[in-house]
Amino acid sequence: MTNLTHKIYVSTLVLITLITFLLLAFYGAGYYFTDVQERFFHAQNDFLKPSGFIGHGAGVVGSLLIVIGVFGYMVRKRFRRFSRVGVLKYWLEFHIFLCSIGPVLVLYHTAFKFGGLVAISFWSMIAVVISGVIGRYIYIQIPRTIEGRELSLNELNTKKANFYSILQKQFSLDVEFIDFLNRVLIVDEKLFKGFFIKKIILRLKFEKQLIQNVKSELKSRNISKKDLRKIVKFIRSEIVLSRRIAWLSTMQKYLEYWHVAHLPFALIMLVIMIVHVIVVVLFGYKWIF
Repeated sequence: MTNLTHKIYVSTLVLITLITFLLLAFYGAGYYFTDVQERFFHAQNDFLKPSGFIGHGAGVVGSLLIVIGVFGYMVRKRFRRFSRVGVLKYWLEFHIFLCSIGPVLVLYHTAFKFGGLVAISFWSMIAVVISGVIGRYIYIQIPRTIEGRELSLNELNTKKANFYSILQKQFSLDVEFIDFLNRVLIVDEKLFKGFFIKKIILRLKFEKQLIQNVKSELKSRNISKKDLRKIVKFIRSEIVLSRRIAWLSTMQKYLEYWHVAHLPFALIMLVIMIVHVIVVVLFGYKWIF
């Protein structure tokens, strides 16, 4: 999959999730904003209530998507016989998609009315989604191959060592600019003090200013706009790589902690969801089957 194809793929998944959320919100806005005690008399009640055609369907489809997303990715990741079935990175992205659109549908299944045992499953699902977003950020901070394997520190340092030689050969930049880069790209991590989120914000602000300084230095050399964009993009990737190397051990530790927090919520959600489905079936609630 090329970079362009990958961007289209990811953008499509995001758009499907957003469009699903907005369409259901637009269609049922009047019903969802009606007081719970008065919804029985609303014209859309038979469709949008949790046992209604759309409400029940959203619950069934949403639950199936979550189950497929969780177990599909788990099987691909943990069983060696499936290790060659697609790229792990793309499986993770599809897992995130299914476990994002699934909760959106489950949210509309509840008709924004939470209570009883199912409420525990719902809020566990919300916790899973939020922790999943955090986990995704931590995950991408650890440099990996396209197959999803973590790069070793030696591999990272080798990749970093080739940076200046590629820059000189490909773009024919002068020695003065290379010396300038060599100075500004040496970052003292002690500059970024405070708790984890504050460190991230400070580091990103520093990198933004660093890129501006690099652009100014390049513009003074009368480089074409096309080459300027390519060089800045290449240098930006090096800055990101340096950050990831500096944070490698920290992010690996956070990822371990994240698994400890993420998995229990996912298990609670799945167990109560299965109990909910069994109870619904036993009480005779049916959808289109």
